[in-house]
Amino acid sequence: MGRGNSAVADRGFQWLMVLCALSIFGIVVLIVTELILRSQLSWHAFGFKFFFSSFVDPDTKQTVYWDPVNGHFSALPFIYGTLVSSFLALLLAVPLAVGVAVFLTEMCPRGLRGPLAFLSELLAAIPSVIYGLWAMYVLVPILREHINPLLSQFLGWTGLFANENPTGLGFVAAGIILAVMILPIISSLTREVMSAVPNSQREAALALGATRWEMIRMGVLRNARIGIVGAIILGLGRALGETMAVTMVIGNSPEIHRSLLSNGTSMSAVIANEYAEAVSDLHLSALTEIGLALFILTIIVNALARLLVWVVTRGAPAQVLH
Repeated sequence: MGRGNSAVADRGFQWLMVLCALSIFGIVVLIVTELILRSQLSWHAFGFKFFFSSFVDPDTKQTVYWDPVNGHFSALPFIYGTLVSSFLALLLAVPLAVGVAVFLTEMCPRGLRGPLAFLSELLAAIPSVIYGLWAMYVLVPILREHINPLLSQFLGWTGLFANENPTGLGFVAAGIILAVMILPIISSLTREVMSAVPNSQREAALALGATRWEMIRMGVLRNARIGIVGAIILGLGRALGETMAVTMVIGNSPEIHRSLLSNGTSMSAVIANEYAEAVSDLHLSALTEIGLALFILTIIVNALARLLVWVVTRGAPAQVLH
């Protein structure tokens, strides 16, 4: 009798766990379904042109991408702003994150590994609105008074740093704050894949007469390179979907400028700014379609990152730093 009750309990527990696992897929399907249904009006009105079209204002003869009053909607400036700010963040964060991971894994004294690893991961626990406030009161004034004028003076000839915006807001500010936010993600995963490299690789390189740097470069980084790329892509996924901090410093202007010092906006920022105040059903549907595109893009990026990390670690648990 006891065995029968145990078998029933085990079977019930098994089905309960299966239901919990399937609920994750159900939630994703419900989110996608709702986004598709609520963006139908925009799909029927614009089709795929919604992602790359523009309009010319007959009065000012200027290119307009987003005009809720006249019913003109295009996601192009938001896609552009999202990609520019995210890739700028990667450009700044990746070298620093990999350097932190190499130091903690291969060079840091044993007594400092724990505290430094804790502090680097603590950055991921800070709410994004706190980052945004710090950027508004500390980062933006520094950029406005010191960094942006220097960039404009010495690199303005490239067109990428034309100082058209005296406020300090813009793509550079958004890229820097995103770099700080994705730094702990890339650093933590890079440490994980580097720790998964067998010590025999390090010992073999040193036995052949390699220096410490050569051992790290050939014995560790080369073997962990796919996982490091996965960590970078996962950081990119976080940067693509970040909302509050970017909204506070990017300038929120639905325009496309070549200069990185100009105001811009992102897909998540326009949703946060306008969704609650949409002036028409078409406006609301266009914002939902932007959300659908951002959701699909984030899912693809994160899935690719997880796959690349698994290729290196093969599901092995991360080694604990001592």
